[in-house]
Amino acid sequence: MRILVLGAGAIGGFFGGRLAEGGADVTFLVRGRRKAQLDANGLVVKSALGDIALPVKTLAAGAVAPPFDIVLLSSKSYDLESAIAAIAPFMGPDSAVLPLLNGLMHLDRLGEVLGGSRVMGGTCFGSMVLDPDGTVRHIGTLQSLPFGELSGVESPRAKALAAEFAKTRIAATLSVTILQTMWEKLVMLATLAATTTLFRGTVGDIVAAPSGTAFMVRALEECAAVATAEGHAPSPAALGQFRGMLTAPGSNFAASTLRDLAAGRRTEGDHIIGDVVRRARRHAIAVPILETALTNIEVHEARLAAAS
Repeated sequence: MRILVLGAGAIGGFFGGRLAEGGADVTFLVRGRRKAQLDANGLVVKSALGDIALPVKTLAAGAVAPPFDIVLLSSKSYDLESAIAAIAPFMGPDSAVLPLLNGLMHLDRLGEVLGGSRVMGGTCFGSMVLDPDGTVRHIGTLQSLPFGELSGVESPRAKALAAEFAKTRIAATLSVTILQTMWEKLVMLATLAATTTLFRGTVGDIVAAPSGTAFMVRALEECAAVATAEGHAPSPAALGQFRGMLTAPGSNFAASTLRDLAAGRRTEGDHIIGDVVRRARRHAIAVPILETALTNIEVHEARLAAAS
């Protein structure tokens, strides 16, 4: 199985690197500067689960190569169109794309452009960052990658990819309910993104306020109500886990959307919060916290656009 990984940043570098470490045939499709780093120094990953330092195969945009069996797509949601354009030349009739983006909106767009049968479902968990020198750092030990066919079928290609993951240190799981898993992650992530961006603080900062915990729970209830209306009610176990994570005293947990907002960068707020809000409107579900959080993000994005 030939695997193409779009980008070798925090997510692509970590999971693609683990696949390469396990002996998979992996190539990274990267921009010029990153290609030069990888060609000169190899892929370097620092992790409590074991470091990686190995040479890897790279491709630059415009290069010619035979189609790949699986394309691992890791990009920010706002770069989706350019990501699709980048991988399209390397996909053949039997190629499949496994996106690891946050949220759900990208699934429809990928299906429109590439064909629904070529799109798998997947998500990942873990805190990974890319240092300026090109080193991928895995913070903590949490890492997992559930994936599967959106139809719920255990296809030959999904089983083949599972076999590649089985040779690695990745906690990858072939799921027949991957869409439910993606919805549950969106419920947690939209709650986290909405609350931490509204208050410019961590979960610990918010729940330290007298009304903070109640506010956080209400935000979670809004997100869960939308998922339920969409046919993907979070399981009681998932909701219990999310309540614990989102109301833990002293927690440093915060959304990457907050980090991007604080740094004056574009955010994935519309892809995460905005998508849930629009679905709520279609179902006539009141989501005042999410509506307010979306406006907050929209003001930020409008300022960035005006300054550019």
